[in-house]
Amino acid sequence: MTFHSMWAELLPIGRSSASGGYRRFAWTAADADCRAWFREQAEARGLAYEVDRNGNQWAWLGDPAAGNAVVTGSHLDSVPDGGAFDGPLGVVSSFAALDELRGRGVQFDKPLALVNFGDEEGARFGLACVGSRLTAGQLTVEQAHRLTDGDGVTLPEAMEAAGYDPEAIGPDPERLARIGAFVELHVEQGRALDLSGDRVGVASAIWPHGRWRFDFRGEANHAGTTRLADRRDPMLSYAETVLAARREAELVGAVATFGKISVEPNGVNAIPSLVRGWLDSRAADQDTLDTVVGGIEKAAREYADVHGIDLDVVRESFTPVVEFDHALRDELGRILGKDTGLKVPVLGTGAGHDAGILSGHIPTAMLFVRNPTGVSHSPAEFAAEDDCVAGVRALADVLEGLACR
Repeated sequence: MTFHSMWAELLPIGRSSASGGYRRFAWTAADADCRAWFREQAEARGLAYEVDRNGNQWAWLGDPAAGNAVVTGSHLDSVPDGGAFDGPLGVVSSFAALDELRGRGVQFDKPLALVNFGDEEGARFGLACVGSRLTAGQLTVEQAHRLTDGDGVTLPEAMEAAGYDPEAIGPDPERLARIGAFVELHVEQGRALDLSGDRVGVASAIWPHGRWRFDFRGEANHAGTTRLADRRDPMLSYAETVLAARREAELVGAVATFGKISVEPNGVNAIPSLVRGWLDSRAADQDTLDTVVGGIEKAAREYADVHGIDLDVVRESFTPVVEFDHALRDELGRILGKDTGLKVPVLGTGAGHDAGILSGHIPTAMLFVRNPTGVSHSPAEFAAEDDCVAGVRALADVLEGLACR
């Protein structure tokens, strides 16, 4: 199958007719359809298909037990009303790159695997990269079993309902030991390539980033009969904290976003008793990130004191700076520039990826494909088909350089 035909098959799955975005959340019907698509693609190519203990899907060419395998892939799940390219581009491109290599008639010296990591976006259970975190031992079984979605469904319950065994999840060092290199292709989440005029780039590092939950607790009361002076309204402290996050991030060239909120009792005519907001913050280095988040929390506590609000701040997830394997990164640049002599652009990114999670255990690298809009996690996310095909060829070149004679 061509890149275009695979893309067309995958495109309708989990798409919202209202927003035009995608709702491919972990262990839902849309996720099941994506997983079925992956299996069909693997079996159509005669690859050995398997699902590991953490629900990640694998398609193998060659003997997995031989070791030093070259692996590529990404994820198929989405954020709420996300775009079509974030994750799926890497998975579709992995199959298309294999087809390209077979068309070239290359011989593989090492096993090759294509992978779809489960629950990368964390849209349902609030934690990103669950599948790769479990595999790498960065998420314990106990922590995973406590994950709950907005409807109160636990991760084990969701997995079991989808036909998977939640009691089997956990670290998978034997699988990681089989892998010699992991290369993830991804649409760029920004406009650096568009501005430079390049179709494909190589990742240098992932900024340190995390998610913090701010719980502002006040007192519920009637919105029409309670004097302003008598109110303990947590929404005021929350709103002021949102503005403080913007100010703190601007001061040091970082980013900070309150993108999710939960309100109780959530009535139009009721003063809230609880406003719970989730902060996502990222910066180029750890000291800068600490400065931003510390400044936001300090401001939040000052606003809470003024309004008589109780505040709890909980760090729900954190990923330190990820420097991709320098030798592998340089090798990608050499492979991609060998016929043209051109220097491939090297880009940093503020977005997290499965490649970042695995980087502490195996050599990892990333390729980025140009995104002319610079938009991601939105239906406006885009990459031109010519650029996608250029990404496939670049990935094929890399896989040939790493795994073929």
